[in-house]
Amino acid sequence: MTDRDDTRALSNAQIEQFIERGFVRIDNAFPRELADAGRAIMWRDLPCSEHDPSTWTRPVVRLPGYGEEPFRQAINSPLLYRAFDQIAGPGRWSPRHNIGTFPVRFPHPDDPGDAGWHVDAGFPGDDCDPRERSDFSAWRVNVNSRGRALLMLFLFSDVGDDDAPTRIRVGSHVPMARYLAQAGEAGRGRMNLSQMGADCELALATGEAGTVYLCHPFLVHAAQKHCGTRPRFMAQPSLSPAEPYRLERDDGDYSPVEIAIRRALGMG
Repeated sequence: MTDRDDTRALSNAQIEQFIERGFVRIDNAFPRELADAGRAIMWRDLPCSEHDPSTWTRPVVRLPGYGEEPFRQAINSPLLYRAFDQIAGPGRWSPRHNIGTFPVRFPHPDDPGDAGWHVDAGFPGDDCDPRERSDFSAWRVNVNSRGRALLMLFLFSDVGDDDAPTRIRVGSHVPMARYLAQAGEAGRGRMNLSQMGADCELALATGEAGTVYLCHPFLVHAAQKHCGTRPRFMAQPSLSPAEPYRLERDDGDYSPVEIAIRRALGMG
């Protein structure tokens, strides 16, 4: 199959980039008009004024999950569906009906307080209090990425280098896979990942509104302080699996997510 197959969202080179680097950037993944409509909805919900920077008194404001039409259309674009099939595997992921929470970041001198290096967890451990299932700090990650098929970054505003772009440690999914493999099915929780992938190249999740980053679930990433002039609107939803990732398949039909883990573990 050649790179010019129009039924595919991603070229062979982009798939290999995902496997090796841990992410792929898709420009124009959804229309800018949807991003504009989404921001208009969120500005109505924010405790400040779009046109009065003096009201931007907090470095970050979290808005709860959004499922209105512009958000639902953005996360269910035909282009992204094709990309999900290519990265996670056809039939191995579940569609989303909302885009999740937006941490809206504002230009502000204070540390946002949430800029530590981490991977997003996928499931509550056996030691997680059922009454505290919303406390994701107690959730876990395992080498099969139980509960999470992909990490995704949806840009709903233009994001430049100064606009608090998410920081990415390129290729950090490789040492992370090895670290998780040591913990078996139970996985790990409450991890301090300040040094995980510290020697990796640093990339910034910049782009125009409508850009989407599809990231390996083990990719180490972090927020940062906003040093620009306009608030940054970005959602960070997960793509849920329809079936667990498997590192041993009789038919050898591994998805790029699985291939990346297998390579990290010396399995081929």
